[in-house]
Amino acid sequence: MGSIETSTSPGGRSFPPGVHVPCLTWFKNDPNQEIDWDLQKKHLEFLVASGLHGIVIAGTNGEAITLTTYEKTRLVKLARSVATELGRPDLPITIGCGGGCTRDVVAEARLAAEADADFALVLVPSYFHLAMNEDAIVSFFQELADASPIPVLIYNFPGVVAGLDVNSEMLATLGQHPNIVGVKLTCGGIAKVARVRAQFEPEEFCALAGQSDWLVPAMAVGSTGTITGVGNLYPKVCINIYNLYKSDKIREAEAAQLKLAQMEWGFGKGGINGTKWVVAKIRGYPLESCHCRRPYPQFTDAKKQAWITGVVEPLNKVETALTKS
Repeated sequence: MGSIETSTSPGGRSFPPGVHVPCLTWFKNDPNQEIDWDLQKKHLEFLVASGLHGIVIAGTNGEAITLTTYEKTRLVKLARSVATELGRPDLPITIGCGGGCTRDVVAEARLAAEADADFALVLVPSYFHLAMNEDAIVSFFQELADASPIPVLIYNFPGVVAGLDVNSEMLATLGQHPNIVGVKLTCGGIAKVARVRAQFEPEEFCALAGQSDWLVPAMAVGSTGTITGVGNLYPKVCINIYNLYKSDKIREAEAAQLKLAQMEWGFGKGGINGTKWVVAKIRGYPLESCHCRRPYPQFTDAKKQAWITGVVEPLNKVETALTKS
C-alpha cells in the first residue's frame, strides 16, 4: 500500500499468552534526566527472574512519549541481554512504536526488529484526530503491518489518543491480517474480548486485558492474558491469578483477583509518577531516580504518598509468600 516499501511478513507468529509487564523507565535526577541504566538493569533483572511471560519496552508505563528511538532500541537490547544472562534468551520482548505518520512508525518498527524486539505495540496516530475516521485507522494498521518486519499488536487506549477507538468491526477486519497478532484493550472493553474470541482463534488474533484488575473476567470470555503495570511490583501475584484460572481453580483465581483489584486502584489513581514512587519505595530503589521525565510533576505530596502506600503495600506480603513458595 502507498509508497512504503513492504517487507516479508513473519506470518504465523502468535502473541504469547500470559502476563506481560510494561517495564518502567528509570531516570537520573539531573537536569537532562538521562536514563539511569544501572537501576534499569536491576529492575529488568527483577522482572525477568519473576517468571513473567513477556516484557514490554516503551509502553505507557515506560513513558514512551518521552523516549527517543535510540533510547527505546537500547532498552530492548538491555532487556534481551538481561534475559539471556538469566537463562531466558527467548523471552518475548514487545516495544511501543509510535509516531504522527505511518512512515515514522514503520521506521521505528524496523529499528525495533534490528534491536531484537519480537512485537510492536502501536497506538492510533492522533494528532489529526478529527481526520482519523474508521477507514483511516484501519488503513494505518494494515499499511504498517504490510511493512513491519515484526508482528503488530494494536494498542487500543482511547484516553491517550483523543478518544479514538478501534471498535469491534475494525478489529474484525484487522485481525485477518497475518502480521497483526492481537489487541491490548486498555479501553476496558470486555465485550470486545468476547467478540474477538468469537471470531478468531487466539493463535490467529488475541485480546489482552489492558489492566490486571479484570484479568479473570477477561479470561472468562477468551482473553489470553494481560499487559499490566502491576507486574512492575507484584509480578508473581499476577502470574498466580493467571495460573490459577488456567488450572481451573476458578474460585481461588476470583478471590485473588478481588485483592488485586483493590490494590491496583493505587496505580490507577496514583498515575505513572505515583506508580514509580511506590515501586521504588517498596522495592528499595533510590527515590531520586523515581521521577518521571518533565513536565510530568514529581510525586512529592505527603498525603498522596501515604494514601498510595496504604492501598498498595498490603499485597506485598502475598508477593513475598509466592516468591518463597
